[in-house]
Amino acid sequence: MALYDVPAPAKINLFLHVVGRRPDGYHLLETAFRFVGLYDYLDFDLRPDGLIRREGGLQDLAEQDDLVVKAALALQQATGTHHGAQINYRKQIPSGGGMGGGSSNAASTLIALNRLWQTGLDRAQLMRIGASLGADVPIFIYGEPAFAQGIGDKFSPLTLPERAYLVIQPAQSVPTVGVFSDPDLTRDSPCVKMSVFTDWQTNSSANNWGNYTQLFGHNDLEPVVLAKYPKIQSAATWLQSQGLYVRMTGSGSCFFAEFATVQQATVYEQQIFGKIALRESGSATKVKKTWVCPGLFEHPLLHWIRS
Repeated sequence: MALYDVPAPAKINLFLHVVGRRPDGYHLLETAFRFVGLYDYLDFDLRPDGLIRREGGLQDLAEQDDLVVKAALALQQATGTHHGAQINYRKQIPSGGGMGGGSSNAASTLIALNRLWQTGLDRAQLMRIGASLGADVPIFIYGEPAFAQGIGDKFSPLTLPERAYLVIQPAQSVPTVGVFSDPDLTRDSPCVKMSVFTDWQTNSSANNWGNYTQLFGHNDLEPVVLAKYPKIQSAATWLQSQGLYVRMTGSGSCFFAEFATVQQATVYEQQIFGKIALRESGSATKVKKTWVCPGLFEHPLLHWIRS
């Protein structure tokens, strides 16, 4: 038995406000998650010996430190199954980009092995296991665009319009831990109501900057990252000089711009990041890679789990 080409989509934070901090040090957040059409892919082969083995992924990441392996072991422990798995995966989501690649891989592992091993856990049970692995893992199991509050663990479903995203990866990655511990991080942004955000989304066709849409709110982590990482600041400055209205996702380093359609995003990508533009502007030293991604209305594995 096997499951092949299991998708693990990237996410973006349409906005990310830090609204407080708990006594235990955890930050209180308000954010809007959306999955986008940039994927890692995983293969799972059933092993009868109970062992978990991994191939692929990040070459400099030890097997025992890989969230994919940790997710498989956590599901084994939670269910008592004697099954094992041979896991192989191919990465496209940039590491250290704020797009949740590791968390998404872990979530897709839990969902896929729950099916392959026939362990029968429901969505809430898988989300609890996911929460023990990392703060962003549960949203990928939740499976829908969501307004998140608390420490990022309280979700309300969002209905979002069709949008496309130009995602830009600067030539530098960012470790999340250092961003949240920075003393200059804003931790008192005003709270917003979900209805205010959804009304903005409904009317966002009127909130445009040329061909692309203006974004709601801000990302409180962005100023901290720009101050600490000069290559990312340089990329942001260059993107702005090209007339591109961008926002950093998560704790960085990737930026995104929102467009009404994939066609519009593609035209803009070709105009700014074509070979001539790269050669003339020197942007190749600032931008590593770009993708045009449709915004997803649900996680591709949403219906693999009973609610």
